[in-house]
Amino acid sequence: MDSGGPSDCGRSRRFDVLVAGAGPAGCAASLPLVRAGASVVLVSPASSPDWRVGESLAPTARPLLERLGVLDGIADAGHAPCYGNQAAWGQDALTAVDHRLGPYGEGWHLDRTRFDAALLEATRADGALWLAGHVRDARRYRSHWQITTGEGVVLEAGYLVDATGRAARLARRVGAARTRSDRLIAVAGLLGPPRKQAAPLDRTSLVQATRWGWWYTAPLPGGERILMAMTDADLLASVRLLDPDVWWTQAQGAGHVRERIAGWERPPRRLRVLAAGSACATPAAGPGWVAVGDAATATDPLAARGIVTALATGLVGARAIQAAWAGDANAMAAYARRMTVVHAEYLETRATQYRREQRWDTPFWDRRH
Repeated sequence: MDSGGPSDCGRSRRFDVLVAGAGPAGCAASLPLVRAGASVVLVSPASSPDWRVGESLAPTARPLLERLGVLDGIADAGHAPCYGNQAAWGQDALTAVDHRLGPYGEGWHLDRTRFDAALLEATRADGALWLAGHVRDARRYRSHWQITTGEGVVLEAGYLVDATGRAARLARRVGAARTRSDRLIAVAGLLGPPRKQAAPLDRTSLVQATRWGWWYTAPLPGGERILMAMTDADLLASVRLLDPDVWWTQAQGAGHVRERIAGWERPPRRLRVLAAGSACATPAAGPGWVAVGDAATATDPLAARGIVTALATGLVGARAIQAAWAGDANAMAAYARRMTVVHAEYLETRATQYRREQRWDTPFWDRRH
């Protein structure tokens, strides 16, 4: 690709590609483009939450990270191993999936802040630029885009990549619709290192179904633990999950979860409410732009595929841009069709999984049956 100007943002504000968002999807799209010779700028906020949900990385991420050239760095970054998943779903007893028996070996329980920072560092080391801020507006002028950030900076780019997550801010700004399948939310708490270790440290994630939804918990590298209650937004008031004491009492009532949190005596001071529903951008691409990661196809945490999907769609989105740059007039439409198929197949798999749980005749489960 022809960069079309100097690569220093201080001298030039024209780029081949602008990526809104610098998480796994944005970095996965940027790395192959930079290596193909494109001038790339990533625009994302300078600060992030003190902790981030999205801490488990499935073994299927390994070939994607290898393709991006960052696998060795991630493997050596001190993330904790994840040996598999356990679930009390459709029955009281636990079932287990052991990653170590699969073709890629174990996954990871991530220090998510460190993981994201390592991806961005690798992207910048290869030549991409990073600009603190957020995209406020994007307008198409023949063969290029004019982008205005919330800080008033005006940039130009030949292609846009929306990696803004579930909000899909950029895709919606340029005309895509956001199609939601449900209103699932997560009420998440971060449990600090326990005062006592009541049982040997597990290296698996756990899901346990309840009458009003389900619980998810997993250990983190620093000794902390993530604990999330999943239900629908309109059911929150009746279950009172926003009250930390009620949230904690409900967790204690789920036997397998109670065993995992036995080393903690009280709930966290603050709970975080996060959108967790299934949604997709329609279309996920158009003339001069693509959506990747959650901006293209956002999945239920039950699928445990968020980061893997972010990496995969980032790579495929970058390939679509390269094809379009080379003259393939159908590249963006083909990418959009592919994302439609991917999301439809995911919805079928999700429906099958939820139908496995038939113990309760309650609003949450009735909607999914």
